Amino acid sequence: MQFDPFVIPFNIGLYFILIYVVVRSIIWFRDLSRPDKLRLQRGFFGIAFVQSLKEIFLESLIHRKILKTNLRLGYMHMSLAFGWFLLILFGTIEADIFGAKHLNAPYKAIFFRFFNPEHGRIGFEAAYGFLMDLILAFVLSGLFLAVSKRLWSGVVGMKKTTRLKTTDKIALTSLWLIFPSRLLAESFTCGAYNSGSFLTGSLGSWLASFLPAQQLAYPFWCLYSLSLGTFFVLLPVTRYMHIPTELFLIFMRNSGIRTGDKTGSFSEVETYSCSSCGICIDACQLNFSAGITNIQSAYLMKAIRNNDDVSEIAHNCLLCGRCDQKCPVGIELSPIRMIQRRLDEPGNDFKNIYKGYFRTRQTTLQEKPITSVNYDFLPGTNPEKADVLFFAGCMTHLTPAIKNSMVKILDASGVNYSFIDEQGGVCCGRPLMLAGQDKEARELINYNSQMIWKSGAHTLVTSCPICYKVFKESYYLDVEVLHHTEFIKKLVDEGTLKLNFLRKRVVYHAPCELGRGSGVYDAPKELLKHVSRLEKNKFEDENSLCCGGSLANMKISSQKRNKIAQDAAAELTKDYPDILATACPLCKKTFSSATDAHVADISEIVAEALIEPGIKKNIIKQNSTIKELVKI
Repeated sequence: MQFDPFVIPFNIGLYFILIYVVVRSIIWFRDLSRPDKLRLQRGFFGIAFVQSLKEIFLESLIHRKILKTNLRLGYMHMSLAFGWFLLILFGTIEADIFGAKHLNAPYKAIFFRFFNPEHGRIGFEAAYGFLMDLILAFVLSGLFLAVSKRLWSGVVGMKKTTRLKTTDKIALTSLWLIFPSRLLAESFTCGAYNSGSFLTGSLGSWLASFLPAQQLAYPFWCLYSLSLGTFFVLLPVTRYMHIPTELFLIFMRNSGIRTGDKTGSFSEVETYSCSSCGICIDACQLNFSAGITNIQSAYLMKAIRNNDDVSEIAHNCLLCGRCDQKCPVGIELSPIRMIQRRLDEPGNDFKNIYKGYFRTRQTTLQEKPITSVNYDFLPGTNPEKADVLFFAGCMTHLTPAIKNSMVKILDASGVNYSFIDEQGGVCCGRPLMLAGQDKEARELINYNSQMIWKSGAHTLVTSCPICYKVFKESYYLDVEVLHHTEFIKKLVDEGTLKLNFLRKRVVYHAPCELGRGSGVYDAPKELLKHVSRLEKNKFEDENSLCCGGSLANMKISSQKRNKIAQDAAAELTKDYPDILATACPLCKKTFSSATDAHVADISEIVAEALIEPGIKKNIIKQNSTIKELVKI
């Protein structure tokens, strides 16, 4: 037998999805910018191709990142993805070796047992049948976890799973039916022909002992074909489109293509590559601290795919980057959210907030209708000449202890520096960017850039990670930009600063913009180790908690913001350290009102540990005296 009508639904679904994916990929490639097209072409014929194949195996099939994060969830995804791949691969080999001819149509491999019911009784055939049954059992174990997860997410160690729309539910049902229907179809066939291995053969013999196996086999072969066909046809309109799209994403990313600040082919591919696995939901503090459960990145991706209104979702986010770090697909979630803020007109209300802010900083600002932010009130740019510029920024001015500590450290270092915004300046522009107001932010950037350029400085130091990130990424400066922890560590390494060891137990909180946002993890910790006993905690580096004070979210209530801060502070101070240290004025201000523990910026701790010039002389004198005594 070479053909049977029951394979038609499978054939329709398979060829439909193959044609759709090819056409869609061509459209995505066509819509890429010329530089990105060249990157992808070079990547396809270069080392990026090998890297992509490796990543596809490790992440799309084995799901290495999920396994590291959550073993049970990773096993579930791996068994379904890698197991299904193995069924197709070894099924194709099986049809080629044991079938009537070579190079068979795809349905011959998928429904091999139907066309070869007596296969697998002896010898190598039996061994191969055992292998196919083993792979099917592997897939079914993952399916059992997937069904259990949908009923109770705690089975795989998750607090919450994503909500499904109707088409997703139909696609999920068809996916769930694929492997049980194959199991029953093969088992009934094996029971009727006394073939099969440990799974299909044993189950088939048992079923055939009290049921008409031969008559019941055909309906399940039909169900198997219909389930496959339905799943394939629904792929483009459901979250399961991530299965083919993720492969294209990996090739694009390894070729050097990035999200950027505008919608395009790459951001669209990223959106369709989201599997709605729910890992970002569990990682989000708005979920587990504030009880906000409908704005996480998985819901944003779904809303974009469905062309829904994303205003509330896009703006109700701390932009802390925890979901970016946890995403097993590696989607640039925060940049995509930023793009949606720029596209979203209601986000322009943020202008009013910053208009009011600048009014409080400059009383010379005249009352005008709030249609746009106007910076005509800003003074001329005539800064002092210096080697090093210190830019405190808005939040550091609102946290005087940090500002004063930095002035003390800079004075002690002896460097030629200028406190560029000592008498008040303007915002770096980052908060406006977080609101999607790029035009207004660019005006601030141009103003600050002029001041920095005219100073002739070679180093720009800032205490605020928000300022640090925007100076590094959005300004075009011919200066070295350092966060104050990097700068102070440099001074200590050079021997310019001498510090005492304070013998205090300190736990460090890595600020979102400094850590996940800018990759600065080591300098703050090494500096703290130099002056204190730095203790470990389970929320370090990439896994650091957001303080909740993020300027990126103006939707959240103050009560929920405080709850996030209290929960984070409680986790960090559960072992009662002497100091909860951070490297961000906003984090310090937020934590100080959320905990009774002593909260300090690293600059304050260093300033306390400074060896004063007078003390230096005494130490030198004491050392000289000791040397003389030793000689005697």
